[in-house]
Amino acid sequence: MPTCPAPVRRLDTAAAAELTATAAKLLDFHGSATSPHLLADLPVMCAQLGNGLRHALRPVDTADGLFVLRGLRPDDVELGPTPGHWSTVGDAGARWDVVLLLVSALMGTPIAWDGQQDGRFVHNIVPSPGHESEQTGASSSVLLTPHTEDAFHPGRAHLLLLCCMRNHDGIATTAASVRLAELADEDVARLKRPVAPILPDDAYEKARKFPGRPAPVPTLFDSPQGLTMRYDPAYTPLEEADQAWREAYDRLGQKLARVSVAVSLRPGDVLVVDNDLVVHGRVPFRARYDGTDRWLKRASVRVEGRPTRPVAEHDEHGYGQAALTAWAS
Repeated sequence: MPTCPAPVRRLDTAAAAELTATAAKLLDFHGSATSPHLLADLPVMCAQLGNGLRHALRPVDTADGLFVLRGLRPDDVELGPTPGHWSTVGDAGARWDVVLLLVSALMGTPIAWDGQQDGRFVHNIVPSPGHESEQTGASSSVLLTPHTEDAFHPGRAHLLLLCCMRNHDGIATTAASVRLAELADEDVARLKRPVAPILPDDAYEKARKFPGRPAPVPTLFDSPQGLTMRYDPAYTPLEEADQAWREAYDRLGQKLARVSVAVSLRPGDVLVVDNDLVVHGRVPFRARYDGTDRWLKRASVRVEGRPTRPVAEHDEHGYGQAALTAWAS
């Protein structure tokens, strides 16, 4: 698997300083990165940011379906130790929460979930004791299977942003674009059929208890720009599908593995992933739980009016999970 051939968009010193200074100003004024008033102020502050930032944060524009924004520089000492669980983060790295929110707001509308990480708009992804072998961001010792972020939900993000706070061990995020995979026409046709559902992952405790019947969804579908994808094999009950469909699904996984890249993020890097084109995961690693482990911050972005999903998704129940938006539209 090649390491970091992902497109890189570099922020110059002035643009990086403008972004971090604006984040500091917002945080100083509102006192907390989770303040609803800070969220409401994001569009106003974004309108004042320069063209250099806007150009760097233009839409994903290659078949790779991703890019790395580079040029930000968090201070490793100032951050403090990597927390052992998202719930103990407190204000650690709060300025970088706001930086990520500004980046998100320049690209669309930040969203959150009422059932994940207390409805926060920026999630902290850290290895946590007792979760090593789960298929969630808190795991470490297992391969995090490539997947569409929040694939179970029709209101899932169009863009996923991962901002690296710490990665001393160079642990790679994996990514694979459906538009680079060489798929047989008959497999594409099969996987456009809604045959199997996608269930909520282990991070959504309440959604997993939702009493409604899971609805089958298509894995592949067309958009005006090309083929798009909704994929999460770890939470797809394949036993509900016929053998021909399962074989096509397995071949899709193999084809994605062949075009998968390993992106080893540096502190300050922001990986921007088109969630309709690219599945992402993570290689296994051994967590030390000594304050030096890998630490990412994650944000989800909706791009209003984007025609990349089937109309039938509007009728899905989403397992009772509500998506929250950063400001009223």
